[in-house]
Amino acid sequence: MNPANLTCIDLDQPSLEGFRQFISSWLYRDNGFTLLIDPGPLSTIPRLCTELRRQGIERLDYVLLTHIHIDHAGGTGALLREFPGATVICHPEGIRHLVSPEKLWEGSRKVLGPLADAYGEIVPVPAERIRFDETIGRSGVRAFLTPGHAQHHCSYLLDDLLFGGEVAGVRCDVPDGIFMRPATPPRFILQVALDSLDRMIALAPRAMVFAHYGLVDTALDHLRIARSQLLLWVRGVAATAAASETRREEALVAWLLEWDKHYRNISRLPEDIQARERYFLGNTLRGMMEYVDAISAEERQALLDG
Repeated sequence: MNPANLTCIDLDQPSLEGFRQFISSWLYRDNGFTLLIDPGPLSTIPRLCTELRRQGIERLDYVLLTHIHIDHAGGTGALLREFPGATVICHPEGIRHLVSPEKLWEGSRKVLGPLADAYGEIVPVPAERIRFDETIGRSGVRAFLTPGHAQHHCSYLLDDLLFGGEVAGVRCDVPDGIFMRPATPPRFILQVALDSLDRMIALAPRAMVFAHYGLVDTALDHLRIARSQLLLWVRGVAATAAASETRREEALVAWLLEWDKHYRNISRLPEDIQARERYFLGNTLRGMMEYVDAISAEERQALLDG
């Protein structure tokens, strides 16, 4: 994989606090073959298309979706109107939801509220334009089913570069370090997420693209941090389970600030990005809390025992 062939297209939303260097689409082109990973929500499609034209892109061969959440895939149908030759690759369980997105849109509005409206409605994708392939045309890209962040999550390997979506959560650069956190909205199942991470670690990629956010040259280090964080955060949920319902999130955040050195770096982020991260933290904690509350007392004790 030639890094010079890879371009990050930021899909910033200035009207939303902290939504910069957060949503991005990735363009890869090689010998006339063009891939786009995660086109983003409907609200950013005009910006994306303008940048693609500026880059000289007149045709897209494939649009690869890491998952069908609105901020990654909501604008796919609109993008296809501009690039009618593109084929969309998607997790098999996500295809029907993009072909007929009414329930997906309804669920997005229920979970995200006004943010979903800011992202824009989910545009249908024609059924004949979307499918799942394990190998993507002549690009050499391989697709892997990596449920965890969502049951319809995929990751893609191009030579030694992994397009990981949110398989390893969310990351931000901070001075002399990184901020990282899991991204585990309901319905979260620890074993499923760990299995996906273990399979990506076994691929031994050199570099990785985080959907949120950026390209890193130490893929294995980040994947291993993500794995450790999943176990640590679930243990923290179990350790703070006795807190009252109204104080449970507060108690867990205090626990994480003590025990997770990567999450602790939230205080080193710019204030607007801290606000964005606080907004999304609730979904991650909700998924983990539901998981821990549903397991047996014996399983919960095993988490505490490490």
